[in-house]
Order: sequence, then C-alpha cells, then structure tokens
Amino acid sequence: MTMDIEKIEIATHELLKQIGEDPTREGLVRTPNRVAKAWEFFSRGYSQNLESIVNDAIFTEDYNEMVVVRDIEFFSMCEHHMLPFFGKAHVAYIPSGKVIGLSKIPRIVDMFARRLQVQERLTHQIANTLMEVLEPHGVAVVLEGRHMCMQMRGVEKQNSYATTSAMLGEFHEEVDTRNEFLSIIGMHNI
Repeated sequence: MTMDIEKIEIATHELLKQIGEDPTREGLVRTPNRVAKAWEFFSRGYSQNLESIVNDAIFTEDYNEMVVVRDIEFFSMCEHHMLPFFGKAHVAYIPSGKVIGLSKIPRIVDMFARRLQVQERLTHQIANTLMEVLEPHGVAVVLEGRHMCMQMRGVEKQNSYATTSAMLGEFHEEVDTRNEFLSIIGMHNI
C-alpha cells in the first residue's frame, strides 16, 4: 500500500483549521507535511509482510525448552481514537524442531503494532503468527500497554496499564508451563 502524502497533508491542514488554528502560522506551516510523514511511519506495518520479515530465518534445531524474548518495546495507534498506546511485549514459544532468529520476534511485534490496532487483537496476531510459522508446542504472548485514549481523555487515569495475553498449545493446556513463563517475565498467574 502506498500512502498519498499530499492527501494526508490536505486533511491535516483542514483539521488545523477546524480546531481553530491558523495553518499559515509560522509554527504550523510545515506541520501537515510532518504529520503525513509521521503517519507513513506509524502505519508502515500495512506495507510489510511476514515472508520478508522472517527472511528464511527459521532453522532446524533439536531444542525443546522454552524460548522467551521479553521487554520488547512496542508503539501502536488505537483504532478507536487514533491516539498512541505503547508498552512491552513478552513472547515465548516451545520449539518443535524449528527455531526462529531471535531478532525476528520483535520485528513481528512491530509489523502488527504499526497498524491501527486494539491491544487484544495485536496480542493474538503475534501469537497466531508464531504458531503458524514455527508449528511449536506452544506460544505465549503478554502485552502490557499504556493507552493515551485512557490517560489523555475519557477517564484520565495516567498510571493505568492494560495487560492482555494469548496462551496457545502447552501454555494454554499446562499450568506449570504457563506459570514458568509468567515467572520468567516477572508476572504472577494471570
């Protein structure tokens, strides 16, 4: 998908007028272009695909213990208010003969985060994608997010976090496996 920068600039110019600003004011003259370029970055996940991200970095390996990548910073935009939400993702899987290059996991998180999202969907997209590409014994994903739509407007609760989880395969079926993962990421049973 190619974004039409000029149309975003026009829309931003109109938005500035509608909120009572003067888009010709010195500090705002270049704002429509900056906003358009920012949205090009915020939404780059729409133009990415899984094949190019994974890039043949799945390897045959006789390893069957839990692999955890924790504290992956993510930034996304809430689809309801188009305001940011951000936080940390914790991802684990139990290999079944295949492992993925560790850097690919944060790239998968980013691919889905750089779209208009809700945290619940984002959590499941990450988990389901890893289940699909690796066919592991299980996948666990926990996202902890701070939502500007809750902190800046509405209830205005600045210190609130939303936590979502997806537990697939052994992480769903085996309490001990799930608890081991939660212990590794520093959380208690959820």
